[in-house]
Amino acid sequence: MIDLKNLNILLTGATGIIGNSIVDKLFSSGAKILATGTNEQKLKILKDKYHDLNILKFDINDHSKIEQFVEECNKTLSNKIDVLINNAGVTQDNLSIRMREEEWKKVIDLNLTSTFLITKNVIKKMLKSKSGKIINITSVVGHSGNIGQANYAASKAGITAMSKSLALEYGKKNITINCISPGFIISDMTAKISQEHTDLMKSRISLNKFGTPEDVANSVVFLSSNLSDYITGETLHVNGGMYFS
Repeated sequence: MIDLKNLNILLTGATGIIGNSIVDKLFSSGAKILATGTNEQKLKILKDKYHDLNILKFDINDHSKIEQFVEECNKTLSNKIDVLINNAGVTQDNLSIRMREEEWKKVIDLNLTSTFLITKNVIKKMLKSKSGKIINITSVVGHSGNIGQANYAASKAGITAMSKSLALEYGKKNITINCISPGFIISDMTAKISQEHTDLMKSRISLNKFGTPEDVANSVVFLSSNLSDYITGETLHVNGGMYFS
């Protein structure tokens, strides 16, 4: 087991199925975690399960309060954020010619702009401690594209390009920035897909199966640890061979 003891980790989007799995894996590895999200009830459920877990309700789309949010997170984590995991995201699918500007803007603002603003403010803290790791959860569609997801694909591709730029800017400051790009992951959404469509999608995946939230969480633990110290500006594809970069 990878040991993350003495690491302070800030996780956004903690209440979703992948976020839950990330919390579980990080907690099992001994990290001190601050889990954030917009659903207070789900955050409290996490807190009841992991008593030492720190939780904070916050809407990362409230850009005017992100600097204040990071300040509060930093204080909660003993004034040292070792790892930032940007997992929060949203979809608003529609065919491009039908996509309203609000649908485009909502996804870009939350997935890309919010991620940039949180990262920017956390980097300021990491510069003071002269180290840090940032892990951005993207998506296979940010590389392959997908029908009806021009906004989502653009936001995730933007995070990948942004991460490479930040990796170049802050590598000399001992701050690494990497992405994890999940493919089809077992979730409440995939459970609603018909068997026929499920079989079709699996046939396009080299391993012929969907991934699990634990597959993504395991990758997060690895990139959070000192085993990844010489990796930056990279994307770890967790898609079972659905797409090769």
